[in-house]
Amino acid sequence: METHSHYLFTSEVVSAGHPDKCADIIADSIVDALLIADANSRVASEVFVAGKHVIVGGEVKTTNHPDYEQIVKQALIKIGYDGKSAFSKEQCLHPDDVKVQILLNQQSNDINQGVDQKDGEIGAGDQGIMFGFASSETADLMPAAIFYARMLCDKVYNYALKHGHKLGVDIKTQVTIDYGNKENFENCKPQKIHTIVISAPSVETMPIEEVRTLIKGLIDDTGLPVELYDPQDTIIHINPTDRYVNHSSLHDSGLTGRKLIVDSFGGYAPIGGGAQSSKDYTKVDRSGLYAARWIAKNIVAARLAKKCSVQLSYAIGVAKPVSISVDTFGTYTSANDDVLSAFVMNNFALTPRWIINKFSLDKPSADTFLYADVAARGQVGQSDYPWEKLDAIELFKTLQN
Repeated sequence: METHSHYLFTSEVVSAGHPDKCADIIADSIVDALLIADANSRVASEVFVAGKHVIVGGEVKTTNHPDYEQIVKQALIKIGYDGKSAFSKEQCLHPDDVKVQILLNQQSNDINQGVDQKDGEIGAGDQGIMFGFASSETADLMPAAIFYARMLCDKVYNYALKHGHKLGVDIKTQVTIDYGNKENFENCKPQKIHTIVISAPSVETMPIEEVRTLIKGLIDDTGLPVELYDPQDTIIHINPTDRYVNHSSLHDSGLTGRKLIVDSFGGYAPIGGGAQSSKDYTKVDRSGLYAARWIAKNIVAARLAKKCSVQLSYAIGVAKPVSISVDTFGTYTSANDDVLSAFVMNNFALTPRWIINKFSLDKPSADTFLYADVAARGQVGQSDYPWEKLDAIELFKTLQN
């Protein structure tokens, strides 16, 4: 009897309508509003969404004070909680029921003096560690499980936005990749999509069989690679509890920073632990992640490794990183991890000011990027983000033998 070996790895993704993502998007909608009006704004806020209540708390320093309540409600409407779906006010959040509480204070001068320095440099807004990662498994150099889970989540969420008489926007997807064995996993060689899990709220008048047929059709139409996805072989779970009608913050509270794995690399790599959403560009939890991802992605794109992790660390008020390290998990080609680490340290300043200027982080706009959109789509792994550009490949190629 023939036996098949398996080595499985799973990542999950949530849509913009998930309560935790709602909190992130609201927080970054505030960041966008403040920075667009005053590029020197400093923001560090948290958002808690529970039932019909949205609480915004934290610290800001700005010359602009917008209508925060309006920002909150507009963000929820854009997410899909616009009151136009077929779900009742008991089943999901409606914008006219939202109650907003604003608890924003002035940012401490103790932090300001270390961040905005007299020589024009910007000190790190906090201490901490950040990890960037890249893998040769997909075209965008993201690991496979989260890449395909995002594709599926986007497909179902976009359908729900247009068909509120059928599906709601509080969606979760999960993909398990079968690498066959550990060696294939280490060398970025996925063999097939083993399992797909999708949970999407449906109106109570739809039989579960109809819901599953609808979502199975969306899965098949997502464009998953045929060499990995076999509709007849892949295990698929759609709304496995049979009923999923009640959703949104009415039935599951949300908080900024609770979806860091979803926002980054799906568990394939370490994370620093600090959230990106709700923070301005001087906070290295945000800017450091972007810089580390950019470095890792360019290293893999230059074919110096099959996968790569970059760690940066900072001290509050200090501009230069405290440490920089590159780990290619033994997949490097011509330059080992010591060489790569030294090369990054010697060629990129990686101060907050350098990162800000490199990616124009102080200039969010509808024409470039908006932090609220980044919060909705994931902090990394979207090719249109400035920190996803492959503009250092030729420099890294100088390390090739």
